[in-house]
Amino acid sequence: MRVLAVSGSLQARSGNLELLHAAAAAAPPGVEVVLFDGVRDLPLFNPDLEPEGGPPPPAVQAWRDALRGSDAVLIASPEYGHSLPGALKNAVDWVIGSGELHQKVVAITAAVPSAARGRLGLGALRQTLLAVDVILVGGEPIARGPGFAPAVAELLQALVARARAPA
Repeated sequence: MRVLAVSGSLQARSGNLELLHAAAAAAPPGVEVVLFDGVRDLPLFNPDLEPEGGPPPPAVQAWRDALRGSDAVLIASPEYGHSLPGALKNAVDWVIGSGELHQKVVAITAAVPSAARGRLGLGALRQTLLAVDVILVGGEPIARGPGFAPAVAELLQALVARARAPA
């Protein structure tokens, strides 16, 4: 099983990227967690960049291929201005019409300094993803600290179980 790991943060040393690495380290046998770092390369969504019948920009094609090649998706995203990061919203916009996220099992979370943070951003991300008809898992932030790695492992287990469940 392949889980595509996507960070909503573009920072090289973000807590959300750390969360995705913790998920990769916690992957059980037979599960591969693959980091997708191409969100930063996507052009701003513009349907004119993909003419009728023509190919999309290369970064968009790479994003769509990565989603198509995954059995599930794990998104770790910060909260920016009480919402999701623009780069992540842009990534979702690029696959609304092409359908790579339709009925895909997707877990969402945020690496946060305390459990009270990150919920508004995750709520906005949830709303955006439900608009493209994903099967959502999780949705709570994970506070950094002693329970961080076990909570990440638990979320990954729930994602894998839901992805393996009959439709």
